Amino acid sequence: MNIEANAPQVTGDDTSLLLVDDDKPFVTRLARAMEARGFVVDTAESVAEAVAKAKAHPPAYAVVDMRLGDGNGLDVIAAIREKRADARAVILTGYGNIATAVTAVKLGAIDYLSKPADADDVFAALTNSGEQRAAPPENPMSADRVRWEHIQRVFEMCDRNVSETARRLNMHRRTLQRILAKRAPR
Repeated sequence: MNIEANAPQVTGDDTSLLLVDDDKPFVTRLARAMEARGFVVDTAESVAEAVAKAKAHPPAYAVVDMRLGDGNGLDVIAAIREKRADARAVILTGYGNIATAVTAVKLGAIDYLSKPADADDVFAALTNSGEQRAAPPENPMSADRVRWEHIQRVFEMCDRNVSETARRLNMHRRTLQRILAKRAPR
C-alpha cells in the first residue's frame, strides 16, 4: 500500500472515516494512507467497538471488514446507517460472494471490495459518485464458482442456518459444512 505525497484528496466538510478490521497491521497501513488523503481516521477491531463508536460519533465514511472476531461487519453498516443516513460505507472482505454483497448494499453499503484492496481502490470506492459503471469481468465465473454463489445465497436466505440450508439444497449437512469451510473457487 503506497502512501504518496500527491495522492488524491477527499473534499467536503466532514471527512471522518471509521476503519473496522481485526487485522491490526492492515488497518494501521490503511489508516495512514487514508490520513494522507485527507480523512480524519478512527479505527475499531471488533463489531462491539465499531458499533459503540458509530453510535457516539457517526462517521461520514466507513470501511468495514465482513468477518470480525465477534460477529458480522454488516451489523456495523446497519448501526452507521441508523445514525447517519448519508454515510458512505464500503464492505471489505476476503470471503466475497454475491449473497453478502447484495445484503451489504441493501443495508446501505455503497460498494463491496475483495481483499487484497489497496488504498487507491478504497479511496475510489468511498468517493465514487456512482456515475461510473464497473467494467464487465474479463473472465466469467467458473461452474464451481456459480455453484458456490448459489449455495451462499441460499445460506444467507436461511439466516446462515446450516441445517435449513442443507434441507433446502437437498444436501447432507456435513457435506454443506465442508463446502462452507472452504474458500470460494475462482
